[in-house]
Amino acid sequence: MKLKAALIQIDIAFGDPEANRNKVEHYFQEACKQETDVVVLPELWTTGYDLTRLDDIADRDAKSSITFISALAKQYQVNVVAGSVAKQADDGVTNTMLVVDRNGALVKEYSKAHLFRLMNEEKYLNEGNTDGLFELDNQKCAGVICYDIRFPEWIRTHMLSDSKLLFVVAEWPKPRIDHWRALLISRAIENQCYVMACNRVGADPNNEFGGHSIIIDPWGKIIAEANDQEECILRGEADLAEVDTIREKMTIYEDRRPELYKT
Repeated sequence: MKLKAALIQIDIAFGDPEANRNKVEHYFQEACKQETDVVVLPELWTTGYDLTRLDDIADRDAKSSITFISALAKQYQVNVVAGSVAKQADDGVTNTMLVVDRNGALVKEYSKAHLFRLMNEEKYLNEGNTDGLFELDNQKCAGVICYDIRFPEWIRTHMLSDSKLLFVVAEWPKPRIDHWRALLISRAIENQCYVMACNRVGADPNNEFGGHSIIIDPWGKIIAEANDQEECILRGEADLAEVDTIREKMTIYEDRRPELYKT
């Protein structure tokens, strides 16, 4: 199976969900003018990192975001890895990825497992405690959020479930954009999977973000990459049958010795 993706790399209006929904709708329409199987959005695309005002701007149970994305998915008959949103619940706020299928049905919520202290996430957000596994068009996939990619054991946990495609959504800062690229290429090579990683551009009052949304094949080859400044739609295709071929040729999963690995 070949899966055509459109990654929407945008600037995010700080603490302004309405403005961000309007922008996403515009880019979504542009993305779907060409044949597309999945649209991918960046991390916290509704609010950005306006963490101090989450009590006012977080989405209660993510209902508004789910309704908005589901309508777009159904209208254009595409799957959506809808970045992540600040989801308000009774016990606090999580940074939660939403995945919606072509019919507009919610198929997965994944809340960021590793909170990034350098951006004060632990002060305002609750950690997630579940995996990011889901299926799109009957294909096993995984999704993680930004800082998660610095934890290779977390990514490998997902790949052991025979996932072939890793989606990453992020607001990765520009000063460490070399880490972003290196980590993503490494995750693709060591897990023999496609990586589709959507970052944002622009800045907020505290951070400048580095773009470089990227699509990588299971050998670590870059299929497509955006720059560090421009809003754009990054397109690329994943031939998921190639994952099986590579895994059969180089049998790293069969050659693992987990009894020797210590956490």
